[in-house]
Amino acid sequence: MEKSVKESVVESYGKLAKSTKKGLTSKLFACCDPNENAYEVGKTIGYSEEILNAVPKGSNLGVGCGNPSALADIHKGETVIDLGSGAGFDAFIVSPIVGSNGKVIGVDLSDEMLELAKENVEKGNYSNVDFIKGDIEKLPLDNNIAEHVVSNCVINLSLNKGDVFKEAYRVLKNEGSLTISDIVLKKELPAFIKNSLSGHIACVSGAEKVEDYLQYLNDAGFKDIKIESKAEFPIELMLADPQVMKLANEMNFKLDSEEAKDIVSSVVSISLSAKK
Repeated sequence: MEKSVKESVVESYGKLAKSTKKGLTSKLFACCDPNENAYEVGKTIGYSEEILNAVPKGSNLGVGCGNPSALADIHKGETVIDLGSGAGFDAFIVSPIVGSNGKVIGVDLSDEMLELAKENVEKGNYSNVDFIKGDIEKLPLDNNIAEHVVSNCVINLSLNKGDVFKEAYRVLKNEGSLTISDIVLKKELPAFIKNSLSGHIACVSGAEKVEDYLQYLNDAGFKDIKIESKAEFPIELMLADPQVMKLANEMNFKLDSEEAKDIVSSVVSISLSAKK
């Protein structure tokens, strides 16, 4: 099951990258139309219009759930690692902050996403950004190399979140910072959602309870763990998401029911910070 989930996630995000390159509307998520909705989603989750307009077209896919780099006190000359970097959106935001003497390393497992991200590097003429293929549960990077690790709505897709945080801790320098935006749960979801591949790809069934999520950080060794913000996942996005609709239809589940609303209210997006 673990392998099939990971492969399905990589395949689905690869399809999103391909559709973006072709200028097509993605059918993966309702929120992931790089031609239209992604800009509005970006503003909603904390990015300024100035930032959104500064990155290459096609790098913002609308799949984030916050602005993690805004929480990090990033300086010139520092190294920042972006876990699950996708088409490069957050990496490109950080690039001018670290400057020519700094470095941004994006890590992603999808070949199609990496190809799209590297094309965006050329579009934006970024000299300090590099994208490498790697599993965020086992990073192909040396110990103690970065001042910051950031991640935007990716770790919820991992079935081994503890390993992700241990790897983030390993690659950080002492006193380095971890800043994350992600999807967590206020309470457990019904089993039929938790066991669904469709739900997992839609960032729902892979989410875990917030107290368990924070425990993974503690177990990895992080200190000064702080939830900076928390917001309920927008019900309109959940109801419009094709993956969630597919799941509901398979289960004869009415998404406008009180039960569905209760499920949606259990899903929240958080942004948090921690220190090594």
